[in-house]
Amino acid sequence: MKILVINGPNINMLGIREPEIYGSKGYDALQKTVLEEAASLGISADIVQSNIEGEIAGHIQKALGAYDGIVINPAAYTHYSIAILDALKAVNLPAVEVHISNIHAREDFRAKSVTAAGCTGLISGFGPDGYRLALRALYGFLKKQEG
Repeated sequence: MKILVINGPNINMLGIREPEIYGSKGYDALQKTVLEEAASLGISADIVQSNIEGEIAGHIQKALGAYDGIVINPAAYTHYSIAILDALKAVNLPAVEVHISNIHAREDFRAKSVTAAGCTGLISGFGPDGYRLALRALYGFLKKQEG
């Protein structure tokens, strides 16, 4: 089983950007968390990050035929990117949207996820551990589909 983990804008700034919301651990620690969880599940995971909406849509498109599912943190694009939503719908791969912070406990505009409509599920508010939860949820979903 092969999973693509896509991180959107400013996720590479973890540990620097608003540590009271996103924590003090950097992006390298997040990547380590993802790879450790994937290994514990016996699956492989590739991780990409982009601050550019079109690149994120491109990563989603390239996942078709190459990956079994996607874990995505669209970050700020969550709230308005029809392009990312359309890419998720186009490839129609099982996907879990993940957010480090609880998007429903922040500013009103952050409570709406446009991109979640193209995902199997959404995990929000558990810090970097949300990625572990997303991988586990996606793994379980894919196993059930297998049969």
